[in-house]
Amino acid sequence: MTRVLTLCADDFGMSAGVSRGIARLAASHRLSAISCLANAKQWRVNAPLLADLTTSIQVGLHFNLTEGEPCSGELKRVWPRLPALPKLITLAHLRALPRAALAAEFAAQWAAFSDIRGAEPAFVDGHQHVHHLPLVRDVVLAALDNERTAVRNTGRVLGPGFAVKRALIAGTGGRALQRALARRGIAHNAALLGVYDFDSTDYRALMQQWLAALPSAGALLFCHPGDADASVPDAIASARVREAAYLASGAFSDDLAAANVTLGAAWRVSETSTRD
Repeated sequence: MTRVLTLCADDFGMSAGVSRGIARLAASHRLSAISCLANAKQWRVNAPLLADLTTSIQVGLHFNLTEGEPCSGELKRVWPRLPALPKLITLAHLRALPRAALAAEFAAQWAAFSDIRGAEPAFVDGHQHVHHLPLVRDVVLAALDNERTAVRNTGRVLGPGFAVKRALIAGTGGRALQRALARRGIAHNAALLGVYDFDSTDYRALMQQWLAALPSAGALLFCHPGDADASVPDAIASARVREAAYLASGAFSDDLAAANVTLGAAWRVSETSTRD
C-alpha cells in the first residue's frame, strides 16, 4: 500500500539562501509543503519565489516566538526582541506569558503572511515547535476556531534514535496539542518525523529510517534545507546544505520508490473529533 508523506521545509523567509534552496526543491517537486517565517525581514523580499508553485505544494505559517523581532506593537512592548527557546518554555510552563500580546502577535504574523501571499496559510506550525507550548497553543487554537486550517501535530514523534529530543517535543506540549486538535476536529498529521541532532552527516540513512517508520495513516516530516548564506546567524547552516543536496538527488527519488511512499497532504481529522 502506498503511504503519503507531507514533506515540509521549514524556515522559508529566514534568509535569501534558505528561501532560494527551498523554492528550488519545490519547483522540482521534492517537497509537499513549505512553512514560512512571516516576521522575518527576508519574508517580503523572498515570498515572490513561491508565486508560481503548483497547487500540490501547500504553504503555511511558521509561527515564530524565538528569533528576531515581533511583528506586533503589543508584543514588541513586552519583548523588543523575541526570547530564546529555553526562556519561552519556562515562561509558558509557569503560565507567565503575555496572552493578549501573543494573540496580537499571532494575528500580526497571520496578516503578514496573508497580505504577501494573497491567501491565508494552508496550515500552521511553530518555529522550534512553539505552537504547542501552554498558553501559546490556546492562542493559536482560539485564532483558528472559525478556520479550516490544518495544524502540525507534535504529540506523536516517531523515528530512529534521538529519544530524549523526541520525548521533549511531545512532553513540552505536543501531547496536549494532539488531544486539543482531536477534540476540536482540526485537521492534523497523524505522526511527526524528522527529529535529529543536525550533526549527523548521513541524512539519507536517516530518511530511509523515517520512511520505514511512516505509518499507514501517513505523517509529516519536517526538514530544513537551504543554500549556504552567511548573512544571518544560523547554527544549522551545514545541515541545511546537506539536506538540500540529498532531497535534490536521484537517491531521494529512489528511496521514496523503494519505501512505496508518495509526497502529498497527510492531514486528517481524528475520529474522536467533537467539532460540529
